Amino acid sequence: MTEVRPTAAASASLWERDEEVAAVARAVDSLCADRSSSGGLLVFRGEAGLGKTALLAETRRIAEAHGCQVWSARGGETLRSVPFNVVRQLLQPALLSMLPEEAREYLGDWYDIAGPALGIADPGDRQADPQGVCDGLVAAVRRLSRRDWPLVLLIDDAHWADQETLHWLAALAERRDEMSVLVVVTRRPGEVSGTSARLLDTVAAAADGPATTLSALTPDATAGLTRATLGEHADAAFCREVWAVTAGNPYDTVELLAKVQDSELEPVEARAGELRELNRSARGGGLVARLEELGIDATRFAWAAAILGTGISIDLVAKLATLKPDEARRCAELLRTARILTAPDPATGRTAEGDLEFVHPLIATAVYNSIPDALCTAMHGIAARIVTDEGHGAAAAARHLLEVHPDDDEELVGQLREAAREHLAVGAPDAARRCLERALKEPPRPETHPHVLYELAEATFLTAPARTISQLRAALGMPGLDGDKRVDAVFRLSQALLHNDQLEEAVRTVEAEAARLQPGPARMRLQAVHFMWEGIHAGEATSLDRSRRLADLARTCTGRDNSERALLILRGFDALMHGENAEEVVELCDRALVNGRLAPGLGWTDTEWGIELLLMLANAYAFTDRLDRAETLYNEALRAYETAGWSGGHLALAHAYVGLGHRRRGRLQEAEESLRESLRLAERVGRRLPLYWSATCNLVDTLLARGHVEEAWEVAERYGFAPPYPSTIVLPDPRSVRGRLLLAVGRTKDGVNELEAAEKAAAARGHHNPVLVPWAGDLARALATEDPARAARLAVDVRRRAERFGTDTAIGEALRCAAALETGQRAVRLAAQAVTYLESSPCQYEHAAARIEYGIAARSATDLDRGLGLAVSCGADGLAARARAALKAGAGAG
Repeated sequence: MTEVRPTAAASASLWERDEEVAAVARAVDSLCADRSSSGGLLVFRGEAGLGKTALLAETRRIAEAHGCQVWSARGGETLRSVPFNVVRQLLQPALLSMLPEEAREYLGDWYDIAGPALGIADPGDRQADPQGVCDGLVAAVRRLSRRDWPLVLLIDDAHWADQETLHWLAALAERRDEMSVLVVVTRRPGEVSGTSARLLDTVAAAADGPATTLSALTPDATAGLTRATLGEHADAAFCREVWAVTAGNPYDTVELLAKVQDSELEPVEARAGELRELNRSARGGGLVARLEELGIDATRFAWAAAILGTGISIDLVAKLATLKPDEARRCAELLRTARILTAPDPATGRTAEGDLEFVHPLIATAVYNSIPDALCTAMHGIAARIVTDEGHGAAAAARHLLEVHPDDDEELVGQLREAAREHLAVGAPDAARRCLERALKEPPRPETHPHVLYELAEATFLTAPARTISQLRAALGMPGLDGDKRVDAVFRLSQALLHNDQLEEAVRTVEAEAARLQPGPARMRLQAVHFMWEGIHAGEATSLDRSRRLADLARTCTGRDNSERALLILRGFDALMHGENAEEVVELCDRALVNGRLAPGLGWTDTEWGIELLLMLANAYAFTDRLDRAETLYNEALRAYETAGWSGGHLALAHAYVGLGHRRRGRLQEAEESLRESLRLAERVGRRLPLYWSATCNLVDTLLARGHVEEAWEVAERYGFAPPYPSTIVLPDPRSVRGRLLLAVGRTKDGVNELEAAEKAAAARGHHNPVLVPWAGDLARALATEDPARAARLAVDVRRRAERFGTDTAIGEALRCAAALETGQRAVRLAAQAVTYLESSPCQYEHAAARIEYGIAARSATDLDRGLGLAVSCGADGLAARARAALKAGAGAG
């Protein structure tokens, strides 16, 4: 049993907590041992009143005795709808203690991303990416932990934390090895479900050992506590009854013993029967009765404090309870004396929030639940007005507005819409969704209703595409959504359908809307979107005259506005996929630029067109051997998304295509690093999405180029790189890459079947570019022995298509394929021609392969040596090993 301290009641919850306190002490010792020590995470679970808060107080005492900085926060039952509430409590005081310039210096690029969520910076003018904000908050802890080492973070009642904080906490738990900080979390078991429960489970799974579940006090511990509080003369029967009445709950025990002291009850067996009545008055209905005994003014004060929940200042409570200042101060003192309210502990660093807080969350809950329903609703409405009048903004008032009964109030709809905009600007779309769903219940006026639905769709777009689809369809079915806003809604609907793997429906949606519009910029925009979705559709069916219609439309475009620029990009990408002349593809793409750069409104973070169009542009350059322009665009995307804090699918795609740029250039190690980072980010967004395929396909292709066949197979198996394939185009063609993988691992028959499936799919779509859909060269090599005639026909066809496309890379690769099917001097001549073309290509891996193959065919040590150097610089270990083996075998003897 824990040693009794001087103030026994205050430390009651530490009785029989030796193991838990020892675990805390070990974690603090480990943290303080070295600045480079990895972080720690402890999770304590327990029902209400079992001493979680007292354990955190002891953690603070131990940590501060070791010289640690200790920051703390607490979840609140009535505050779960307030985004970033708990993480703000935790980090905001430290950041506000700095000068603004100092805080900006510490947070660096993350200041503008995480600062608004923490309430230390104004939000930007666009919707913040929730994942980016979460990453920024993790980065904030990492950077602050270096400044304030050793740092301990305490989070009490995490089951009542807002969902945004729980997302951050789960991310912090998974990356705690990156920072030297100890995090100690307490929560009740159960209590929450859904996403919050899943996030709390993630935190528990990352902890140092299993979460510790606190148990109730034993009869012996209760007897010890009773005697420490009331005196050693308390007899055994009385002590046993204390335990029976409280079930060993430390909080209930302390409260009951306090009531015993107040009533001057003798702690003897004869008076033990009175304990149950005393216990009833200490909590629940008894606590409410005790509150009412303090008078109507004190009751109204306590109700107002419970409505506010946080930032309980006497002045604000007085306004809400309609009390004069003197009356309010008197009520506050009465409630402090009655152990209902108390002054915040200065050690927690949260004194700036208000003058008062509830002694225990159980009391706050009991008081809140005692407010009559109608009065509770009315007080929330008044609280919203008071908070707004105090200048705290619509978002701060929103949690009160959510509790007000619908009453056809257009002003309230406006406040909720404004609150939603503020929530979106700081990266809290779930909070915005709640506000807009509540606004719909008011309900809005008919002319406002479709706009609220549209805004709700904006809030759910990143997290619930199916819900977004129904909201936008409803909005478009109502009068009032006109002009550019209607076109935006149709585009958003088509994007949501695309993300929900309903690409054919997306195509039909924009086609139908474009047909009802008069000629002009709006119609042209939707026509461009229509062609864009058709262009990335990887399905079997295709319209035979689609390319002709697109070419005819693009022929009239001069690039005078973004709709025309979009059509030029789409025509260039379509020509690329069909293997038309590369110079014409580049000329179309160049016309879509303004002085060689993206036009205003067509930037990577502009939402009018989306990322798909710009990736088409960058990829058109990448596969026409204009890698300098492609890499500039890929890196611009990466910088734009990192700067804007877009850490979800957009950043995953940016890393994937930066990796593709490295792969095309022949920087295979750099490509692998970028693609693995892309895959890590894509895992957070969700598997089987197009962006996930882009990362996986390119990583498998890169590992095969490096000669790491077993690793490529392991990646394919782990990440499901196998049929069925996505409905959108992935570059390079995943069927071709998987076919090459199957051949590489020795599954020749399966590989041939996969490459023949790639041939069929490409023919159906008219995708005849041998660089983007490279099935034919691999299939020709695979059939060289079994069916040489067909292999030869394939090689001829590859060369014909390569010469039509016209890039050095395409022609050089076609010549490599032809040389592989020949022998003797014909093979040497073809290999020499391949080297000539690929030497002029920016694709150094292909050049290295051609040089080595020529060196082997011509028995040239000089070319093998040069090819070996190229292979090593590319990171192509398989090619390098082949060159070394040929040199060792005496390839230069001739």
